[in-house]
Amino acid sequence: MNDRPQRTGGPTFSAAADEVCSTCGGDRRIGNSFGLTTTCPSCHGSGRKAENTGFHDVTKTKPSHYGPTPGSNRAAQGVAKPQWPVTPGGEMLAKQVQASAKVTAEVKARLIREIVEHEVSHGTCTQTFVKKVRKQLGPLT
Repeated sequence: MNDRPQRTGGPTFSAAADEVCSTCGGDRRIGNSFGLTTTCPSCHGSGRKAENTGFHDVTKTKPSHYGPTPGSNRAAQGVAKPQWPVTPGGEMLAKQVQASAKVTAEVKARLIREIVEHEVSHGTCTQTFVKKVRKQLGPLT
């Protein structure tokens, strides 16, 4: 059913009983200069030398590891950006851009896109942004 070999937790130990752990010397515990002792991290308290297999399987086996990344869902959802400003200040500015006879249709489309993007990022059209757009339109007549 499952082709993966069974894994056991912790290190495997050599069969020879005379091979003692090189870290704790077979005492099963190690101490520090403050007098505190703890279980040996190398042999996990067995006192025997751990067998070095050279390979430690770290394969992620949970089904959640195979799912899409959190950021990749945005493209799949297809969130549509608004094509026209939604705030009153943005709508008024976009109408002024459309009514301007001094700029080309390409510039008008670019400015309206900038207004929509500014509203999405800032929530409203700031006075500084309104001045910047009006400066690109030239004097209103």
